[in-house]
Amino acid sequence: MRKNVEGGPSPADLSAIEAEWPLIEAELSLLDAEIANIYAAEHGGPSPLDWRRLRRAEARVTRVAAELAARPAALREVA
Repeated sequence: MRKNVEGGPSPADLSAIEAEWPLIEAELSLLDAEIANIYAAEHGGPSPLDWRRLRRAEARVTRVAAELAARPAALREVA
């Protein structure tokens, strides 16, 4: 990550983060679902709803990653 004169991220860096934000958000949701299942495993086991939440989060990560990969090459270079 390049830093601008003030020491923060450059406009290009911020643009890349913004372009990848849907994937970052999907991965955070997956992490939350995985943590919930680990916690549930220690307290009687994950419920069917916990497993569904995990599967949906995994599917969302896959879907968003595919959408990002399908972008034109010029847009992927920014991201």
